Amino acid sequence: MATSEKNLSDYNQDEIPNGADFKIGIVVSEWNPDITSNLLKGALQALADNGVKETNIQVRYVPGTYELPLGAQILFESTFLDGVIAIGSVIQGETKHFDFVCEAAALGIKDVNLKYNKPVAFCVLTDNTKQQAIDRSGGKHGNKGIECAVACLKMIGLKNSLQ
Repeated sequence: MATSEKNLSDYNQDEIPNGADFKIGIVVSEWNPDITSNLLKGALQALADNGVKETNIQVRYVPGTYELPLGAQILFESTFLDGVIAIGSVIQGETKHFDFVCEAAALGIKDVNLKYNKPVAFCVLTDNTKQQAIDRSGGKHGNKGIECAVACLKMIGLKNSLQ
């Protein structure tokens, strides 16, 4: 979702399935912790607002965004979960490292979605500047963590409605 002139935290709660019985994993990058901790807070708040019990949420940390796909896979393999939210923040630097990390994380998270046939919400900010990351993790554009928690709940609801 493009963020220009948008608040990532806006959503219609009537369109979100009740998450009372959902089990959610959250894997969080330790890199850029000021950003990822705010994304985590947003995700946890959205899950709580939509009925997910605190006892049904598992939060685990990985060193960086590159490790998010394996972290999500480990969560799926170690316990029953309906979905995972992968939280990270990569800020453009002076080298191509940014491109490699972003591409690996995106493709890896996609692969985990398909391998387990369960949603892994892509809550990875890929910003050009620290200010852009701040704006999308609780700043003027809201909180991408909220948007991704909502996406995860909607995808779980979709899957459940077709089974």
